[in-house]
Amino acid sequence: MTKAESTLSQFGALALTDPTLHMRLGEIGDAAQFAAAASASAVAHGLPLAPHDLLYPSNGDAVGVSRLIEPTVQGSRWPPPQWLPIQVAAGDEELVVDWTYFGTRRLTESFFEGSVRRALRLPFSRLSGYRMSLRDFIDHAEDTQSLAPSGFIFHMSRCGSTLTAQMLAALPRTVVVSEAAPIDAVVQLGHGHPDDVDARHARLLAAMVAAYGRHRSGDERNFVVKLDSWHTLALPLFARAFPSTPWVFLYRDPVEVLVSQMRQPGSQMVPEFMPPNRYGIEVFDGVPDADYYACVLERICRAVVENAGNGRALLIDYRELPEAVFTKIMPHFGITGSESECEAMRFAASRDAKAPGAAFLDDRESKQREASDNLRALTERHIGGVYRELEALRAGRSG
Repeated sequence: MTKAESTLSQFGALALTDPTLHMRLGEIGDAAQFAAAASASAVAHGLPLAPHDLLYPSNGDAVGVSRLIEPTVQGSRWPPPQWLPIQVAAGDEELVVDWTYFGTRRLTESFFEGSVRRALRLPFSRLSGYRMSLRDFIDHAEDTQSLAPSGFIFHMSRCGSTLTAQMLAALPRTVVVSEAAPIDAVVQLGHGHPDDVDARHARLLAAMVAAYGRHRSGDERNFVVKLDSWHTLALPLFARAFPSTPWVFLYRDPVEVLVSQMRQPGSQMVPEFMPPNRYGIEVFDGVPDADYYACVLERICRAVVENAGNGRALLIDYRELPEAVFTKIMPHFGITGSESECEAMRFAASRDAKAPGAAFLDDRESKQREASDNLRALTERHIGGVYRELEALRAGRSG
């Protein structure tokens, strides 16, 4: 480590422990202004840093920028609430949790990764990362306060979960975390064996969720976590970590979901990302096709049927959206909204959830037209039975 790097690390540690300093610097968006202000602060504390030492070079990376920033500060305790975990990674000797500064900005992007990219556009966030061991992360989780989750959103995929999350995120005092990679990393530490649920794994999951529910602005009231589709396989783990938290499962006519996956497969369909044995699929020839996609969807839905008997589950068909967010999901999660807040939610529902700059277009008819007879037969063979079980469960709880 060079002398400048050492001094920079010292300044990062100073800024981390001084809430006034890191919040003041964290709000500066212009790189040159930040460098000047940070340099002045460093010199005032006896740390000789010139403005050019504080300018993080642009690397042109548009995809994985969060993975390219080496944390400048390491510690054993959680950083202030304005910092959020952005990844669980392999350290020199053990797993580590990397954090970055988000300030008080709300997480309004469709996915948490988008919020990470926005945060890392701030010079302070790009300059000063924080790292701690996973062991310390768990051990010091009880030292902090967090909102208890109002509810979890599980989903089949391509069935309105992002729409639901975006509607809830339109409520100004509601924190919505959507498919955060560190939560997925923690879930997958179980290696896809839901029966092997130990207390430490549940404690780790509870800690990671709590990291996103801290009061960053001070007026947060509700906290909703949208999960990845394959997380239904970990429902026993969630039940152990959050025994009283309500959850919703969103699903859709499987023909429409399968058509969508055939157009553009999601990450849950990529064997290199999610090995087939995580779904209990042992026979696989290495080439994912419609049959494989249908098997994956069946396993995702089957896990819900097997774990929906505890009274905390609410099943919602895509056809019920967006109105079910107001009439069913919000009451289930104990969330209320004023007339103006609900109007903001309705506006969110009128936009494309994954590209809010565009208007929402109902694609049910086009997907039904696109489905061939062979695809319909395949869907019925693999998913028809579990889909009817979901519909029966939904009807039973609505009656």
